[in-house]
Amino acid sequence: MSSEVPPLMQPDAGRTGLQWRPATTADLDNWAELIARTAAVEHPAWFEKRADLVHVLESTKNDPRTNTLLGLDRDGVARAYGRITKNPEGDKATGMGCVDPGWQRRGIGSAVLAWQEAQTRRRFHTDKAAGHSSAPPRLRIRTEEQHQHQEALFRSRGYDVVRWFNEMHRPLSGPAAKPAPAARLESGLELCTFDASLHEAVRLAHNDAFRDHWGSEPRDEETWRFTIEEPTARHDWSAVVIDASTGEVAGYQLASYDPASAVARGFKEGYTELLGVRRAFRGRGIAQALLADALRRFTAAGMDIASLDVDSANPTGALALYLGMGYSPVNRSMTWEKTL
Repeated sequence: MSSEVPPLMQPDAGRTGLQWRPATTADLDNWAELIARTAAVEHPAWFEKRADLVHVLESTKNDPRTNTLLGLDRDGVARAYGRITKNPEGDKATGMGCVDPGWQRRGIGSAVLAWQEAQTRRRFHTDKAAGHSSAPPRLRIRTEEQHQHQEALFRSRGYDVVRWFNEMHRPLSGPAAKPAPAARLESGLELCTFDASLHEAVRLAHNDAFRDHWGSEPRDEETWRFTIEEPTARHDWSAVVIDASTGEVAGYQLASYDPASAVARGFKEGYTELLGVRRAFRGRGIAQALLADALRRFTAAGMDIASLDVDSANPTGALALYLGMGYSPVNRSMTWEKTL
């Protein structure tokens, strides 16, 4: 293979009717408005907000000058976007993007996807030349089952579904609500609220807990900072279980609340972003205790629903755990993958 990095190609302006360039901080409002406008029509369970896009532009591992793409109409309004992320040692790239509903069915989504594939090849080429990874280039993109227009695009370009995920809800208000189940920790294990003093210890615990999870990669300091500085993060609803004899983190539950989502979806949702128990502490009821604690915190805060997202084939039995704690599946999403 040649050591020369392939050139970065942009979608054709003549065919798409849009001018294409990387995203910058000056585009944040325009970019966020595009995503919100699309979400208002497509109703995804979650979509990127302005603060998420700030983190995209701050990334040192995924230079926005080469890993983001905006398509602008004649008036400078963002009508489409795409981006990819990849860890240098990682074995896959992840893509995200959208097309303004009024501009769909014009080949723009196909053009964005082609750009994502080309940029994925460039990233793998560069990482291999630097000695980081020799894996073949792969691109993964996640969509919701309801978005059939996206499914048609991915199937037409040779993508396959490689994993299914379930969005799960547990009622916290109304006639279907039930009290949080009793779940007590063993002697020697202590539960405390997540705070700044635990940030690094929980990061390391997360990397340990998720090393046997499909698709998971270790989170470095920058990626973890983006996680805990997420504007919807609720550290006061998050908890950590500590082994009192050693001070080690045994498990954790990190929660969030998105007021914009509450308006769009019509209910207030306490969301469990991450729940993990380190291997050495599994089988001791820690996950159940963390979830029961989260349910109590969500209820006290006036949430209508407790929710989370789970890999349907999670090897730790997470799906059975959540069903046993009173959660029910309400929506499915899938991960598409293509080896390039």
